[in-house]
Amino acid sequence: MAKQIKDETIDLWKSLMRASERALAFIEAELATQSLPPLNWYDALLEIEKAGKEGIRPYALKDQLLLPQYGTSRLLNKIENAGLISRIACDSDGRGHAVRITKDGRETRRKMWPVYEECLKKLLEDRFSASEIESVASRLDQISPPDRK
Repeated sequence: MAKQIKDETIDLWKSLMRASERALAFIEAELATQSLPPLNWYDALLEIEKAGKEGIRPYALKDQLLLPQYGTSRLLNKIENAGLISRIACDSDGRGHAVRITKDGRETRRKMWPVYEECLKKLLEDRFSASEIESVASRLDQISPPDRK
């Protein structure tokens, strides 16, 4: 018979999920009040900008953003339609392409950062000491699925 999970474990899981939902909702709302795009646009724009002039292939970006392929494609289409990225042919693969950030994309990402940064300060730095933040981050980093045999 399977071992019963502790109520405290269920409570911790619920707390983690609620905290994540509340934090993301807060950040999304703050970005919206400034007429800025959603948070996942920031993450994509940052990774694309870091890739430089050569751009980044969508499959590589997918791995950075931890999105499924269809989610990455939809996200890139929306960001491209807003004029914040452009697609460029990939020299090494005639059928493939890379995406790179446009001037408007860089400017949008730069406008988003202060709002995002202030949210992180309000959510974390204003509520926890540096050692608490380090401790919680360290503990959360330990959460990973067990090896499958």
